[in-house]
Amino acid sequence: KNTACTFYILTVNIRPSFTGAQSSVQAKHEKLIKNILKQSEADLQGLLRRIEKLFPNSKHKFVTEAEYGYFVDTIKRMVAKHKIGLIVMGTKGASGLKKIIVGSNTSAVISKVKCALLAIPENAIYENPKEIAFATDFKVAYNHKMLETLKEVITLNKVSLRILNVLRKGKKLNDKQNSNKALLTDYLKDIGYSFYTLSKAEVDEALQCFVESRNIDMIAMVEKDRSLLQKILIRPTVKNISYHIDVPFLVLRE
Repeated sequence: KNTACTFYILTVNIRPSFTGAQSSVQAKHEKLIKNILKQSEADLQGLLRRIEKLFPNSKHKFVTEAEYGYFVDTIKRMVAKHKIGLIVMGTKGASGLKKIIVGSNTSAVISKVKCALLAIPENAIYENPKEIAFATDFKVAYNHKMLETLKEVITLNKVSLRILNVLRKGKKLNDKQNSNKALLTDYLKDIGYSFYTLSKAEVDEALQCFVESRNIDMIAMVEKDRSLLQKILIRPTVKNISYHIDVPFLVLRE
């Protein structure tokens, strides 16, 4: 709250996919599109008034954007246009044979938009974060740009960083993983952190135990580590995993 920041509040009215035969129908919807955008902008202005009333802060500037288009493409354009440093999205999991921790829109943004993303579950209650769990298997070579957002969150909020690695029983880090761990240690030398290793067969189960035992306020991951990301964000419905319900996810990008 003591840092100057510009917030772009974006709503995307998703464009339907038209076939060639439907192009004439699409053209007739121009007036409807204008009305949709007009209503969206009115809704955004109402939200803006609520924000300014509940959280007055002279250091924070808010800009509203109502768009009509394809969801991911619109976000890509906004990120490039405004040089966005962090995307914040609310998210709902999807049901099915496998339950996805984040919904399809959030998942698409994680994989296709080159920007750090903070996914907020619908049941999350805001508190000043005290501990962040950084889940890693040390298979990715870290760099400053990848960790910049994480370091900024830690510094601004004076948060403790808990680095979690999950290994199967009897397994050890190989030379490459130890090298990446050393790189991570070097990049984080200016902040407080500690390493934790849990021996469990399943990463999501280990993360659940860790979140519960330490009252973790946020989970951070690197998008480049796709294998680990999939293990954490997708789980069978039969598992008793609940960290996705109320713990925000910070996904880091290069």
